[in-house]
Amino acid sequence: MTEHNAIAAGFVTHEVTNQPPPLVYDAWKTDTVLREAVTREGGGWAEAELAKYGPVVSGEMQQLAVLANENRPKFKPFDRYGHRRDEVEFHPAYHRLMELGVSHGVPGFAWRNEDKPGAHVARMALFYLHNQADQGTSCPLTMTYACVPALRHQPELAREWVPRVTSTTYDGRFIPASQKAGVTVGMGMTEKQGGSDVRTNTTKAQRLGSARGPGQPYGLVGHKWFFSAPMSDAFLVLAQAEGGLSCFLMPRFTPDGALNAIRIQRLKDKLGDWSNASSEVELEGAFAWMVGEEGRGVPTILEMVAMTRQDCMIGSSGQMRQALVQAIHFTRNRTAFGKRIIDQPLMRNVLADLALELEAHVALTARVSRAVDASKRDAKEAAFGRIATAVGKYWVCKRTPVFINEAQECLGGVGYVEEANLARLYRQAPLNSIWEGSGNIQCLDVLRAASREPASREALFAELLTAQGGHPAFDAATARLHKELANTDALETRSRFIVEGLALALQASLLIRAGNTLVSDAFCESRLGGAHGQTYGTLPAHAPMQALIERAFAEGVQ
Repeated sequence: MTEHNAIAAGFVTHEVTNQPPPLVYDAWKTDTVLREAVTREGGGWAEAELAKYGPVVSGEMQQLAVLANENRPKFKPFDRYGHRRDEVEFHPAYHRLMELGVSHGVPGFAWRNEDKPGAHVARMALFYLHNQADQGTSCPLTMTYACVPALRHQPELAREWVPRVTSTTYDGRFIPASQKAGVTVGMGMTEKQGGSDVRTNTTKAQRLGSARGPGQPYGLVGHKWFFSAPMSDAFLVLAQAEGGLSCFLMPRFTPDGALNAIRIQRLKDKLGDWSNASSEVELEGAFAWMVGEEGRGVPTILEMVAMTRQDCMIGSSGQMRQALVQAIHFTRNRTAFGKRIIDQPLMRNVLADLALELEAHVALTARVSRAVDASKRDAKEAAFGRIATAVGKYWVCKRTPVFINEAQECLGGVGYVEEANLARLYRQAPLNSIWEGSGNIQCLDVLRAASREPASREALFAELLTAQGGHPAFDAATARLHKELANTDALETRSRFIVEGLALALQASLLIRAGNTLVSDAFCESRLGGAHGQTYGTLPAHAPMQALIERAFAEGVQ
């Protein structure tokens, strides 16, 4: 050893030990809970497609997501010559994430296979997997998926647009949609003065010809306060026509190839969702076609909103699964006080508790997806889906921030720094509880469905009754819910309490019927029977902790 090397060796402070190796896994193969739920709800026939996406999500897409979130979208209002462009520029990693999502079927799989029962369940799994890598790209992907029912209100527009919407080709170029094999679709509902109260919208729709009504061209004048995914090829928006608030399809370029008069004012500076752009826009006579009946804009666009609410559940569940995988991987590969962290009794309780909650969320999310799938063929399923979507959207999305925060704590200080993706997940976590109707809106929708749509209420309780006798705590909870809904005194004030009870009862019902009594008994005892504290890690000591953790993230499976 030279004198220089000897001196250098004297400054070596330590070698790196007791750190987990890089996480390498298959997001589909290691997820027993998801695979069982997909099969149970009728999407098992698509396993080959789902299996293809699993390693892509947990491999290439993880690094792409880091790059897409580090390099946020940039607003380019003008080109170098001073011409107005209103373009949003994205990092190549964003476009690659979109390409992978579209080619694997995140927006279009269900529509291309809608003749097969379970198509929307299989597509649910694709979206669940995608959200384990990146959530920002999920915004345009979900709106592109969800726009189809609304577009079908206008058959001539659907014939032109739906084949491109459901294509497996992603084309991120800023050119007219007519020159593309595949397109994305965004939406613009809310305005400054109203927010969720869209009936106060002031944007005006002016006829561009002598005819009015569905399919006719209009010029839109007004503003949109939250204009999601402004780089999309077209948008479903609400505006006031002569006959009232109506729905319109507004393309990014007019039919003659000119840039439409959609003037982006700025991009929102958001807490999270950094890979995606959200904007404020002024519409200066923007070209659009009316979709659906004049004056029926809210019911028309709500068909899109119902599906994006379903996707809020799916996306939040996917985020929770990624957080749990990170926590389990870390604790399996780090020791403290003489044993692996995951083998410490209290940490095992925390991880098992998280795993139990996630399994319940996945069960409810998959069941709602089956209802969406069957709604056109089965009136009872449609009725159940209307109320269960609101229940699930409220509960699953509400639980995400506290769930991910608990997963962060499993990593200690490492979970708080940006190099671990849990910091990004935590910033992202509150979004889905706010987007597409915040918690109060969902609770009011549940009450509305329960009181004004007897079929929805009947379908909900019929679903619960199928598991009657499965656990004493479940039976008692169902009886309490009957009484709570029958008591109309201050019903709106009590609605959050009621909806939370409905969510837990629905989840318990599904877990009971899934047939794994280790899981269902643990859930009923802890969530319905009072054997649980106010935080995670408070399962009773006899709970099947190791089995719950293995179901969430199978050890030794690559």
